[in-house]
Amino acid sequence: MIKKISILGSTGSIGTQALEVIDHHPGKFELISLTAGNNVELLALQALKYKPKNVCIANEDKLEALKSALRGKGINIFAGEEALRDLAADDASEMVLTALVGYAGLIPTMLAIKNGKDIALANKETLVVAGALVMKAVRDHKVQMLPVDSEHSALFQCLNGEAPSSVEKLILTASGGPFRGKDRTFLSGVGPGDALKHPNWEMGAKITIDSASLMNKGLEVIEARWLFDIEAADIDVVVHPQSIIHSMVQFKDGSIIAQMGLPDMKLPIQYAMHYPDRLPNQFKRFSFTDYPNLTFEQPDKETFRCLALAFEALERGGNACCIVNAANEIAVDAFLKEKISFLQIPEMIESALEGCYFSTSPSLEDLIASNAEVRAFCE
Repeated sequence: MIKKISILGSTGSIGTQALEVIDHHPGKFELISLTAGNNVELLALQALKYKPKNVCIANEDKLEALKSALRGKGINIFAGEEALRDLAADDASEMVLTALVGYAGLIPTMLAIKNGKDIALANKETLVVAGALVMKAVRDHKVQMLPVDSEHSALFQCLNGEAPSSVEKLILTASGGPFRGKDRTFLSGVGPGDALKHPNWEMGAKITIDSASLMNKGLEVIEARWLFDIEAADIDVVVHPQSIIHSMVQFKDGSIIAQMGLPDMKLPIQYAMHYPDRLPNQFKRFSFTDYPNLTFEQPDKETFRCLALAFEALERGGNACCIVNAANEIAVDAFLKEKISFLQIPEMIESALEGCYFSTSPSLEDLIASNAEVRAFCE
């Protein structure tokens, strides 16, 4: 069967790798829509190659450039956030890969769910900001939420066929990023160029900075709590510098199941896009002899305060995780622009948690308002 799929964020790291997966499997996928934020040149090239039904550029200033590049090609061309949301809910697609960066993925993902689309989720912030509401919508509309993050894909695979009541603990692995083992004195002098040098993964700038601060792992803990319906107390993080074991599940009898593989995002992307079938591919294979030593250590939550703040927000509940996410997005952007230091990222997040309105049982509208308030506060 041909799976009809739309990719929100097709010009980013996940989106481009998803298109590589499609290249490897001609006849398995039909592209309905491709969307991008600003990269109109790459979006036009993708549209010319893959010939989707629709394309959308979120930045309306780029609409004329997109129209010029695709004139006469029989592709529907749209621009703006509202158009992007409409395409997320388009009846022609059966699965939506949400590869948008940050909070921007929440509303399109919710609309896709409410319109009966299965979700291949590469936008962890959707569950960080509104996990309870999103997963309720998944249940109410009887769709599948298939994780694309390598860690959550690993957990999903380890849990396949297991009774939820048999699970004792989820164990998320972290590479430790470029600053593993460094102290606060060292971190006080690092800049964006240092933080963008991830040892194992090639990712977009925002997620790479999050990996360096360990906030990415904190966001993944929050995502796992909602995705797998498990309490924060039953989620652990362990630093695994080789990034071969992508995550593990410990069961109540003491057994641990781990999912392993080379650090290649095309594997979890492919698994989610064609679940439940495992498609063959020609990706490089893992060899134990190439990795004779796999090591593990505890994360340093005192030096890398962002991870501790994520756990604290999850325990607090309400809109606390929304506050953390919004503050982190502003802080990371400011750090990339060299307006604040690396160590000021957790300071800004903590200030937002202390200074912004806290709601114990927020609606989606409350979370949208909270996100706006926190961003204004941090700016």
